[in-house]
Amino acid sequence: MVRAAVLPAVGAPLEIAEIDLPAPGPGQVRVRLAAAGVCHSDLSLSDGTMRVPVPAVLGHEGAGTVVSVGEGVTGIVPGAAVVLNWAPSCGRCPACSLGEVWLCADALTGAGNVYARRTSDGSDLHPGLNVAAFAEETVVAAGCVLPAPDGIPLTDAALLGCAVLTGYGAVHHSAAVRPGETVAVFGAGGVGLAALQAARIAGASRIVAVDVSSAKESLARAAGATDFVVASDTTAREIRALTGRQGVDVAVECVGRAVTIRAAWDSTRRGGRTTVVGIGGKDQQVTFNALEIFHWGRTLAGCVYGNCDPARDLPVLAEHVREGRLDLGMLVTERIGLEGIPGAFENMVAGKGGRAVVVL
Repeated sequence: MVRAAVLPAVGAPLEIAEIDLPAPGPGQVRVRLAAAGVCHSDLSLSDGTMRVPVPAVLGHEGAGTVVSVGEGVTGIVPGAAVVLNWAPSCGRCPACSLGEVWLCADALTGAGNVYARRTSDGSDLHPGLNVAAFAEETVVAAGCVLPAPDGIPLTDAALLGCAVLTGYGAVHHSAAVRPGETVAVFGAGGVGLAALQAARIAGASRIVAVDVSSAKESLARAAGATDFVVASDTTAREIRALTGRQGVDVAVECVGRAVTIRAAWDSTRRGGRTTVVGIGGKDQQVTFNALEIFHWGRTLAGCVYGNCDPARDLPVLAEHVREGRLDLGMLVTERIGLEGIPGAFENMVAGKGGRAVVVL
């Protein structure tokens, strides 16, 4: 038996409960978690913004140590340190054949499986986003684990599994920021702080952080922001004023709200690029008129998992960490136990802090 944070139903409070994990079957791996980051996607799953089979154990950003492996698993041994990969690519679908593994059609099929049972009543449990990291241990498909980088504590390496891959990839892959360009990052949570650091690594000449909370200014500047704007109805105007009335070359939206996406678009120069990382609900409608699309010549792009291939990009990020260019620790503003996850969700809704990490 292990302890886990169980979502009994969409919109219901999380419950800390004991669960029964089976031994890993063919092609599976059992992992003892060292840490799991609390991501906004977990909140979106719990409140119904994104669909998930329930009851479920959420958590998709984690790292730990392999306990045992099932039949047919090669290259992964007990005792190995690993980072969880919540979106394993199948290598066969049309997206994978094009090298766009972040759009794999089969990446989330495992989320519909029954992977464990609740000890108290034997009820089935699903692994939210495949990996069920809000638990002391989990059982995942072998494709959901990647070797943890050498020299990085697992409690920090957990962040590489989502926040850092997403923020870094949004800047380097989706927006393809070039040295000397100007960048605005909307939202200074875990992903936004990673995006700010990525913009600095990319050589951006001016980096504007935008957030609803003025309390995040020092955190944003530590991540690489040269300027800080408190979100308001005049955000785009303020950003344009900072850039000679031209607007930034690139805006990265990490919030997932229609008003923020629109502000990010409005803050870019003519011909600028806006990358949307935030996950919004179906009720968040963004509108543009046909004339402005022609006149401004801007690009608006969605971004899934930072358009990253985790197997390719994880070693790159690890090297940035080891060389001191990327600071994982500064993303973390709270270290909690499983019982602290509901409070971390509340802080997200209130716009407080960076990343909360569950230490197990």
